[in-house]
Amino acid sequence: MKVIADLTVLPLGVGLSLSKYVAVCEKILSDAGLETRLHANGTNVEGDLDAFFAAVKSCHETLHAMGVPRISTDIKVGTRIDKEQTMGDKVRSVETKLHQAGGGRT
Repeated sequence: MKVIADLTVLPLGVGLSLSKYVAVCEKILSDAGLETRLHANGTNVEGDLDAFFAAVKSCHETLHAMGVPRISTDIKVGTRIDKEQTMGDKVRSVETKLHQAGGGRT
């Protein structure tokens, strides 16, 4: 089953800079064959549901092995079986409606 998810992995107890841990998890997700789109507060992920959850587990295991004492993870998951849809499809749908309403990005 395909999933589109929003994932935030938050290492705790390692100081203020988290980018090296984010980079490790981004690589794990990519190596799992998942499509990712990094954003300011997490990562959008698209791909196989089982691969996604296995990658999240791997992120936790890897970060703990790096010495991270605590990890808090937020996951928002969406699946659908009525049609194929990508992250890009979802964004384009909203942007089209926004443009039709006279708004949009500048």
